[in-house]
Amino acid sequence: MQLTRFTDYGLRVLMYLAARPADTSSVKVIAAYYGISRNHLVKVVHRLSQLGYINTTKGKGGGIQIADGTDAQRIGDLIAQLEPDMNIVECFDAKTNQCRITDHCALKHFLHEATQNFLDTMNKYTLADTVRHKISPFTNTAL
Repeated sequence: MQLTRFTDYGLRVLMYLAARPADTSSVKVIAAYYGISRNHLVKVVHRLSQLGYINTTKGKGGGIQIADGTDAQRIGDLIAQLEPDMNIVECFDAKTNQCRITDHCALKHFLHEATQNFLDTMNKYTLADTVRHKISPFTNTAL
């Protein structure tokens, strides 16, 4: 299984903002921090805003900030909302499935269980858990 770059970047944005809950940042600053595409990050930030995980303000003095309560959000739930689907094999999508052995294959059940176990494991942790370190790599200060 591999998460899309969109989900990876979404989690990174949330972690960056969660490490600085009182600060306002920008897509430009976060993109530079991670060395990733600003254009792609704009789409990610837009989606996070739609989902209510971040607040955005336009204009001078504007920017993006973590929304209240987002730090308590479970990681598995975040992933499930950011991933376009969790179809790790063709047969998970009935609309596009062309596999000839779908009706007799038990593997899809094992893979579905594994995917659910992945999300369940990730749901043991919150966004706040991802930025709890003695020294935060995001701020270089003690938390």
